[in-house]
Amino acid sequence: MKLDFSFIWTACVGLLPAVPTTLKITLVSVLCGLAIGTFVALCRMYRVPVLHRIAAAYVTIIRGTPMLTHLLILYVSIPLVVDGLADRFEWSFRSAQIPMIGFAYLSFSITAGAYLSEVVRSGLLAVNKGQMEAAHAVGMTTVQGLRRIVFPQAFAAALPNLTNSLIGMLHGSTLAFTVSVVDINAQAEILATTNWKFFEAYLAAALLFWGMTVLIERLSALLERRVTRYNRGGVA
Repeated sequence: MKLDFSFIWTACVGLLPAVPTTLKITLVSVLCGLAIGTFVALCRMYRVPVLHRIAAAYVTIIRGTPMLTHLLILYVSIPLVVDGLADRFEWSFRSAQIPMIGFAYLSFSITAGAYLSEVVRSGLLAVNKGQMEAAHAVGMTTVQGLRRIVFPQAFAAALPNLTNSLIGMLHGSTLAFTVSVVDINAQAEILATTNWKFFEAYLAAALLFWGMTVLIERLSALLERRVTRYNRGGVA
């Protein structure tokens, strides 16, 4: 087999329009997942009545089932629910009006929330309990102590795992093609159908993903150095 290097370059250029879609899926999933994960982690750590059991069940179920399964379940169930409610209440809105990328946003955010809850929880547990006691001693409320003292230190401790989760979601975003979202992988397949050079097209996609992963790693390393200097100033 002889590689067509010129087509690899052509494919890389042709895949660029799909990069924003992949990045949007990744960023929306991670940001929403981080919000969900923080709430779930706090519910479990402070053992909020009823909610901490629901949170524990959510983490167990989502982490115990594949990411693709979550996407397919929502892709099938949401139209049934939406159309059923539309028929019952005579709504004009139908499931066909939901953009396909919306299923990816919702599914991947739910998945990310379960995994990131453990990342957040590990970061919070890494902070000495005396930090919160000190916050209370100077008159801060629990919310103020968390926001001003605990969360910054927990973020520093959890940053490597947060970076891994971000990279994992970047790679996991390729599953969106199963619900007809044209991401980098789907675009590579479309390009390859013009001349059947699938290997070169997928290799170009791999190069793009590798480049984005390296960029995330470099930015994370810079942020980690800044956080480390900040902690040396007496916050940790």
